[in-house]
Amino acid sequence: MKIIAFNGSPRKEWNTATLLKKALEGAASKGAGTELIHLYDLDYKGCISCFACKEKGGKSYGRCVINDVLKPVFKRVEESDAVIFGSPIYLGSITGEMQSFMERLVFPYLTYTNPPQSLFPKKIPTGFIYTMGVTEKVMNEVGYKQRFAITENFLTRIFGSSETLLSFDTYQFDDYSKYVATRFDPEAKLKRRKEVFSKDCQKAFKIGARFAVGNKNQE
Repeated sequence: MKIIAFNGSPRKEWNTATLLKKALEGAASKGAGTELIHLYDLDYKGCISCFACKEKGGKSYGRCVINDVLKPVFKRVEESDAVIFGSPIYLGSITGEMQSFMERLVFPYLTYTNPPQSLFPKKIPTGFIYTMGVTEKVMNEVGYKQRFAITENFLTRIFGSSETLLSFDTYQFDDYSKYVATRFDPEAKLKRRKEVFSKDCQKAFKIGARFAVGNKNQE
């Protein structure tokens, strides 16, 4: 059993990375091998719209033709038993690094047939962890959930299943006094990090544990 996680945040020790590490700890607690890849360590670009992955009889049908650092990464994804993605929300969406990665990973497996089918070689569970500085109320008001649902739909269609973990109102800085951020209450943020973010970590741990035993309902 192997579970791989992708960190779409430039930070390796903050909210998104912490939750991904907790998910992998959960997987490891059930005996799974784990790997965490920080996307900001890799040099790549998004889909170049060459459509080689859709070419009839083409050598790269169902595979991204670009020969860069992501090629061996995609191979490891195919060899994995579950995949977990994580990204903070920047300007209402996932980071550019994660978006480019998702384009390259997902699109080649999606066929242009009617109905669309998946060329991914097996069914595996996937998860997506989102962290955001806004509250749940603001998230609902601005329509983030619709965007998250689109991603979950694509992951389910390609890989077989997907679930989403949302972490709201996250602690953004190690010292709020250093930044112009008067709209936030540092004490309230810190209190929430201690009381609520710890619960999000527990949820992430359980996701990893469930994926490791192949049972989405396992607690």
